[in-house]
Amino acid sequence: MEQSNSLTMSHGAGGAVMQDMIGRLIVPILSNRKWKRRGIQVPLDALDDSAVVDGIVFTTDSHTVKPIFFPGGDIGSLSVAGTVNDLSVVGAEPLGLSCGFVLEEGLLFEELGRIVRSMAATCRKAGVPVVTGDTKVVERGAVQKLIINTSGIGRRSPLLDRDLKEARRYRKVKSNWLLDSNLRPGDRLILSGAVGDHGIAVLSQREGLGFESVIRSDVQPLNSMVAAALKAGGVVSGKDPTRGGLANLVNEWAEKSQTGIVIEEEAVPVHDGVRTACEMLGIDPLSIGNEGKAVFGVVKERAEAVLKALRRTKEGREAAIIGEATTAVKGVVLHTTVGGRRILEQPAGDPIPRIC
Repeated sequence: MEQSNSLTMSHGAGGAVMQDMIGRLIVPILSNRKWKRRGIQVPLDALDDSAVVDGIVFTTDSHTVKPIFFPGGDIGSLSVAGTVNDLSVVGAEPLGLSCGFVLEEGLLFEELGRIVRSMAATCRKAGVPVVTGDTKVVERGAVQKLIINTSGIGRRSPLLDRDLKEARRYRKVKSNWLLDSNLRPGDRLILSGAVGDHGIAVLSQREGLGFESVIRSDVQPLNSMVAAALKAGGVVSGKDPTRGGLANLVNEWAEKSQTGIVIEEEAVPVHDGVRTACEMLGIDPLSIGNEGKAVFGVVKERAEAVLKALRRTKEGREAAIIGEATTAVKGVVLHTTVGGRRILEQPAGDPIPRIC
């Protein structure tokens, strides 16, 4: 991969370019894989959605979406939901959040109040409070209106042991958490709903694109939906397809689990408005970030049960089995809707920057 001497927007877009930078310049220096004596069960090096230290699940995320208000949500709801989801998909029960505001001089009080109220509403929906925080104001031009950092802590979900016990009826599962590296040949991949809504909603608002139908972001907390999947049992991996979308997620899973993955394009839910917008813009919906969807790796014997459990929830009613892990291919292969096959490559970055 060609390397530059300075950062570009691609270095923060969640795809191969960002992962290369993190792998070269950040993780090797901050590595804590050998710190097991400190109780680090899921370390930084794993690059999962959350870390685990002495049984405490911890994650953090900074949000710079542009514009800060968009159809279906805003930077406030996004910051809460994103952190709740990162805790949930590794098998944690979220307990509390921190909130760090970096505010640009000139931000309207009305806008700040609207964002804080949106955060509060999303916290109530998730059942997870903001318990601490910090606020800074910087001069005009230092940031674009505001940046929100939210960190979250959680504890092991009481449903996780039961879930993994069910999975272990059918095969060995080494980890006690839902990690990217847990996928094995034969496991099914279940997507909780349609992809692309969030990225297209943000882009449409930013650029003033007049699509025939209003496309709304999918931003929402998923902790109750994840709990339903765990209750069904047999889930071994979980992740939300944010920056880089579904294409980035499955490539991460294939690499970390050292298994091939086949995705059935026809099985991947995409709303008609999003599909039309993507065709007009020349964007692959599988590479667009989402903020209210999750993908689960499930042992094949429990896939149908988990699918039914997801479809009974409001957040997962469009869930679908979209593929499987296999030794028949290397990397990720997409069976296209026209009957062909192509490599589903990891995107260099999200084709729509600044969506989270």
